[in-house]
Amino acid sequence: MASKQYHPPASSDQVRERMQAQPRRDTKCEMAVRSAVHALGLRYRVHQRPEPDLRREADLVFRTDKIAVFVDGCFWHGCPEHHSPPTTHYHWWEAKIGKNRARDKETDRLLAGCGWTVVRIWEHEDPAEAAKRVWDAVLARRQERKDTK
Repeated sequence: MASKQYHPPASSDQVRERMQAQPRRDTKCEMAVRSAVHALGLRYRVHQRPEPDLRREADLVFRTDKIAVFVDGCFWHGCPEHHSPPTTHYHWWEAKIGKNRARDKETDRLLAGCGWTVVRIWEHEDPAEAAKRVWDAVLARRQERKDTK
């Protein structure tokens, strides 16, 4: 039997409630990026595995173009600009965020190995600018496909 992962106790009831209330999908920044990408005329799938055998779910998936978009939260994914770990249970949080970063890198590597282009967007980025990066990636992939025909 596998042992349960250790989760330190919350420093207060308010902290516990705030952490439990954090959405895992359809966050405000994710919805803003999706809206901006949609406004550019691009259509995509939401919260799907790019590769069925890979237990990773992208926020936006352009299956035909093989583009996977991830909208990463600054806290949870360790943004180099904005991440500041909590002072309570510091070592546990640093290990947790380190594992998230490692998983993100592994996801990028695995998807690239399957022919996917990965676009990572930080939650603090301007949605219109992020959508433009997605647009550029999709157009580049479509041009590649056109050139190989």
